[in-house]
Amino acid sequence: MPAQNAKNLDTIKKDLEANVGRKIKLRANRGRRRMIEAEGVLEQTYPKLFVVKLDKSNAVRRLSYTYADVLTETVEITIGDKQIGAAL
Repeated sequence: MPAQNAKNLDTIKKDLEANVGRKIKLRANRGRRRMIEAEGVLEQTYPKLFVVKLDKSNAVRRLSYTYADVLTETVEITIGDKQIGAAL
């Protein structure tokens, strides 16, 4: 099963790398029934995580998440009509 997860992580990483600079919708579970929903731009991808720059002038202007967060559905990313990491 770990080989399947590695394949899914690679797929998620490639999907996000292909969309750097594009507008995304983000929905993240912050624990204890706290959800954050935001829109922003996928700013940068790194080997283990990615960074989202938020559009609104909130106290937090950038958020970073790991690809595993997307795989475990802690974070849901939508680019246009396509949801990244869903139904792999």
